[in-house]
Amino acid sequence: MPRVAVPLASLALLIALWSLVATAAANPSLPPPSRVAVTLYRAVASGELPYHLGVTLLRLSISFTIAMLLGCGLGLVLGRHKKLDAFFDNWLVLFLNIPALVTIILCYVWFGLSESAAILAVVINKLPNVAVTIREGTRALDRDLLDMARSYGFSPAKTLRHVVWPQLHPFVMSATRSGLALIWKIILVVELLGRGNGMGYQLHLFFQLFDVASLLAYTIAFVAVIQLLEWLVLRPLDAKARRWRR
Repeated sequence: MPRVAVPLASLALLIALWSLVATAAANPSLPPPSRVAVTLYRAVASGELPYHLGVTLLRLSISFTIAMLLGCGLGLVLGRHKKLDAFFDNWLVLFLNIPALVTIILCYVWFGLSESAAILAVVINKLPNVAVTIREGTRALDRDLLDMARSYGFSPAKTLRHVVWPQLHPFVMSATRSGLALIWKIILVVELLGRGNGMGYQLHLFFQLFDVASLLAYTIAFVAVIQLLEWLVLRPLDAKARRWRR
């Protein structure tokens, strides 16, 4: 119970401060929590918010899955082969430092304002981060354990499952959490610039209408879903994968 009480108390304090500041300011650009709550309820009841949220989450799922699979594979290869790592290291540095906005614009210019271009832009922005994280994890693998697995005749699949994965797990979880934090922000920009639906498109529309209450309502809804994903999916998976530790 105390574990739940502290976050709830913190949230209540934040809402109280927000309400006090909004009341003192008496400015349309800072609506009180009650008005945002009503706006959120109406958006959910009308079906508008669930539709756009679902579209964004679908794009997030597809792009996140592709980026994680390709990034983990690339990171494993680079971490295990020094010559390939030396050859592609500058590529990773280059893509890590290209601004996300530039990548998004170039994908739309080269491939059109299509769904595939939107997904590609997100994947390109996320993949280097995953590859670098997994590469560092692969470099840190215990060579003695790998030699032991080889001497006992472990198959590649068995070695990956019982030797490599337990050691790489913290790095994969780090890439996953940082990936979710990064990728949903990129998706909003992608939708803002070139899609006709999704949370980013709606936020851009509310900005044009100067509808701050709807801006905050949609933002709260999206952040709440991402937080629920962290609590209900990532943390249980993390705890399950760490059961072997004492």
